[in-house]
Amino acid sequence: MILRNSRTGAALAVRVERASTVLGRTRGLLGRSGLPQGEALLLEPCASIHTLFMRFPIDAVFLSRELLVVRAISALRPWRATRFHRGAAMAVELPEGTLARTGTREGDLLELEV
Repeated sequence: MILRNSRTGAALAVRVERASTVLGRTRGLLGRSGLPQGEALLLEPCASIHTLFMRFPIDAVFLSRELLVVRAISALRPWRATRFHRGAAMAVELPEGTLARTGTREGDLLELEV
């Protein structure tokens, strides 16, 4: 799947991995040494995340069911946790710098292309 910002046309990720089971969401990015550019992890359902035990910072977006960006967080460092984001149905974890590179911000509508 490709995750694209419909306002800018920029691709946030060209390879999106979906974690929709309890085990998949619990594991998340744990144990990985990084997240390569162009890749993302979509956590669903999800309204908050943490980076406990992670070794690298990430960008994160919280999306509504309609894929509207409810909250965008740049450079979330390891050993941090976000608050619960009202209206968020899912979260996408991205390589650090993705939000700045693509110009993605709160209020943007994203698209998932198969």
